[in-house]
Amino acid sequence: MLTIGQLAAHAGVTVRAVRHYHERGLLAEPERDGSGYRRYTAQAVVDLIRIKTLADAGVPLARIDELLSAEPEEFAKAVADIDKALAKKARELNRHRRRIADLTAGDRLFVSDEVAQILDRQRALGFSEQMIRVERDVWIIVAALSPESIPEFVAAKNAALDDPEFLRIYRALDEAIDWDPGDPRLPALAADVAAWDPGRSQGDVVAAETVSLMFSRSMASSPAWRRILQLSASTPPSLQGSP
Repeated sequence: MLTIGQLAAHAGVTVRAVRHYHERGLLAEPERDGSGYRRYTAQAVVDLIRIKTLADAGVPLARIDELLSAEPEEFAKAVADIDKALAKKARELNRHRRRIADLTAGDRLFVSDEVAQILDRQRALGFSEQMIRVERDVWIIVAALSPESIPEFVAAKNAALDDPEFLRIYRALDEAIDWDPGDPRLPALAADVAAWDPGRSQGDVVAAETVSLMFSRSMASSPAWRRILQLSASTPPSLQGSP
């Protein structure tokens, strides 16, 4: 006769696992002896090893009792069903692993490659990560609400990044993102923003709802930008013709 600790050791499981199998009704729990201890027979060792073997093979605990009492044909069918379920779960886990791996791709998890290339270009040009995050979020909005406009936006943005005057103003906006809205430098920057003409209207490219959300996301990033918008009465370069 064995104690619960000896039973667990023989089967290669923990005492906690044995008690869990008792709770699930998979392993019969013997009555206590005169000393108050539960004593297990050799049959308990066999039963526990069978339970552990099935559990280690990936059989859900809810189905182990069914398999333990199944005839050979029923057992084979049940195992085949479990194998199909495990294969499906494995595919799902692999899909999740690929998504986790995609996280290492940074922006490419959220935007297309062509948009990610623009963000990478801005990094190479020295723009701050804060500015690039705002840009990324605006691109996400455009892709969700107006995906057909992405090629035009991409072309417009690349053209803007080729424009030295745009880069000068854009860098100034990047620097100003954390300024106080009462900063005395803002009126001059607002005048530059108002004077810069991207040659296209945002409204010609996407619907008003998309424009509204784009403005909302960008302006929420910086009280100073909101002040610049008020002063310039013009769309900031980041939202003119492209995100």
